[in-house]
Amino acid sequence: MDAINGQILILMAVYLLFSIGIGVWYAKKSNIGSAEYFLGGRSLGPWVTAMSAEASDMSGWLLMGLPGVAYFTGAGEAVWTAIGLAIGTWLNWRIVAGRLRSYSQVADNSITLPSFFSNRFHDRRHILQIAAAVVLLVFFSIYVGSQFVTFAKLFSYVFGTGSFYALMVVLGALFVLVYTLIGGFLAESMTDFYQGLLMFAALVLVLAVGTFKAGGIGQIAENLRAIPSFADFFGVAVPVDASGVAVSAAQMVFS
Repeated sequence: MDAINGQILILMAVYLLFSIGIGVWYAKKSNIGSAEYFLGGRSLGPWVTAMSAEASDMSGWLLMGLPGVAYFTGAGEAVWTAIGLAIGTWLNWRIVAGRLRSYSQVADNSITLPSFFSNRFHDRRHILQIAAAVVLLVFFSIYVGSQFVTFAKLFSYVFGTGSFYALMVVLGALFVLVYTLIGGFLAESMTDFYQGLLMFAALVLVLAVGTFKAGGIGQIAENLRAIPSFADFFGVAVPVDASGVAVSAAQMVFS
């Protein structure tokens, strides 16, 4: 392992230990009761709530998935995806979040969404609760699994090895499980808050350094115009391989 990879590994270890430390720090407060453990005592402020929610929702996807979409299909796909998600997120916070926050307390102080649906609609047979739990389990398992895959892919790319890919997926899952079990929702939210700040700083830094390295905004615009259909918001760019032969995005991804 060279010096640079060693430094990266040390920084990753420090971050992982920092996250576990947050779990330990909030363990006592989170274990007062079920409301504190699962909802942080409903005491999260707007900044922590917003940053933790978006960091959880857009971590690996924002830093790796969306740039990958732009790289393989052009700016159109990425821009429309970002616009749709921005509008959906705003509508969710504007219309759903506040009402859910209020009604969850009215509905027997519901802690989870399945229990809220069951209590809100007086479902004595708990059919709504079971159905909602199954939906959350299926779709969130897929989403959370993709985040672990992102962690493993990042590790494999940085250190130039795919031999530890499966191990990194398992370690990523164990890492999240440990600090969440120790500190509950409050620890998870605070960890995501700091992660959100780190993501924001990284995106700004990459933009600044990338623009400087490319020769400025004008040069970047010229480079993008040279890529067929890349800047077309209503089209899809066609990637080419090293020999100049056009290939599909799927071929580029899975070859």
